[in-house]
Amino acid sequence: MLKVRLPLGACARSWKSVRMASCGMARRNPLENKVALVTASTDGIGFAIARRLAQDGAHVVVSSRKQQNVDRAVAALQGEGLSVSGTVCHVGKAEDRERLVATILDINVKATALLTKAVVPEMAKRGGGSIVIVSSIGAYRPFPLWEDQARQESIKAAMQIKRIGKPEDCAGIVSFLCSEDASYITGETVVVAGGTLSHL
Repeated sequence: MLKVRLPLGACARSWKSVRMASCGMARRNPLENKVALVTASTDGIGFAIARRLAQDGAHVVVSSRKQQNVDRAVAALQGEGLSVSGTVCHVGKAEDRERLVATILDINVKATALLTKAVVPEMAKRGGGSIVIVSSIGAYRPFPLWEDQARQESIKAAMQIKRIGKPEDCAGIVSFLCSEDASYITGETVVVAGGTLSHL
């Protein structure tokens, strides 16, 4: 029989480090000297991610299909003293992607692959980086939309964490995955779903 003693103290310290990194307490500016390009980032989850990455020290490039949305997001984030710039980019258009097309498959699969292909060589020149692809929980399990309070309460009751998620709930984990604390994590799927059964 082989007895293995787990270094519980070390595990506890590591977990504390992960929690602190996620909430921005571990150190100031963990993403300093990094550039983050966040697509569809002028509202909702994308905007929350852009804000968090900038708060953690990255220079963030926000993008959206409409100039007015880009301008509004850039003004809001710069107004918070964050290092942000913006550009109009419809990832479904080749001319926007390199200064993918209009179908769902192209935008959610092909566009991501082509954008990654374009970014990786530049990341390699800088000595590394992170690519975090954000997808809806519907990619795992179709989730009904709700229109009234009763439906919301029903959904919350079925969740392990008894509340509806907010964009900021996604932003912290994205910032962590972009930081050096996550440098040994690759090719993983992280589900941010409040305990909802959402695995394939």
